[in-house]
Amino acid sequence: MLRVESLTKTYATGDKALNGVSFEVLSGQVVGLIGPSGSGKSTLIRCINRLVEPSSGRVFLNDNDVTRLGRSELRRTRRRIGMIFQEYALIERLTVMENVLSGRLGYVSFWRSLLRQFPQSDVDKAFALLARVGLTEQTDKRASALSGGQRQRVGIARALEQDPELLLVDEPTASLDPKTARQIMRLICEVCREQNLPAIISLHDVFLAKMFVDRIIGLRAGKIVFDGAPAKLDNTILTEIYGEEDWTEIHDDGHAMTPDNTEGSELSRDERMAGIT
Repeated sequence: MLRVESLTKTYATGDKALNGVSFEVLSGQVVGLIGPSGSGKSTLIRCINRLVEPSSGRVFLNDNDVTRLGRSELRRTRRRIGMIFQEYALIERLTVMENVLSGRLGYVSFWRSLLRQFPQSDVDKAFALLARVGLTEQTDKRASALSGGQRQRVGIARALEQDPELLLVDEPTASLDPKTARQIMRLICEVCREQNLPAIISLHDVFLAKMFVDRIIGLRAGKIVFDGAPAKLDNTILTEIYGEEDWTEIHDDGHAMTPDNTEGSELSRDERMAGIT
């Protein structure tokens, strides 16, 4: 279980990205995080595993206070938090199998990781995960040769290879066509329910959130303005989250109207490594 208590993030400029955010995510629950660009969605996800340091507040993963951990303890805890990124964060020159096995880097010695020597049990698990995400035939293909949907499936398998206790997913469908986006969301939600794995998925697409997740948290200006079942996310609440808009309009691709999805997608080196350690 994840518990977030009064989480606040204020940057050196004085801008407050998060303002007293509190919520819990139970085992097996998939939570969709929505809100306009700059509402604090990505900051919240990155504060949970301390890729961004919170200014105040606490984050508990089960009974472990993530916000109070030293460097070595934090590294061990991050092994239990799987990350899936919008831009995939794969190592392009490596094969699909090698990218999935990189999810075990936090569990093996430096030399074994350098030589890419992993226990047979890790390899067997990677094969099973690749089968689960539908990439059995792509095992030896380089990541650079994959489509966007295939790359995201590799990212899912890599995160699961960590044996995580929590899954954090930042805009997994932003670069995908509507059909592939649905397939990826369905896969993530199915896997979480199969493994009783709690997950937070940041999304710009309200339609996908309402279609797949168990619960939606809406952020505006760093505060939670909605927390409830997708069925309760009506036009009035959408206006409270995003501002005035004609929410009855539908795009040609069948997606509900949502604000632009320009929230930052650039990843630092620490962010990329958090997905594989």
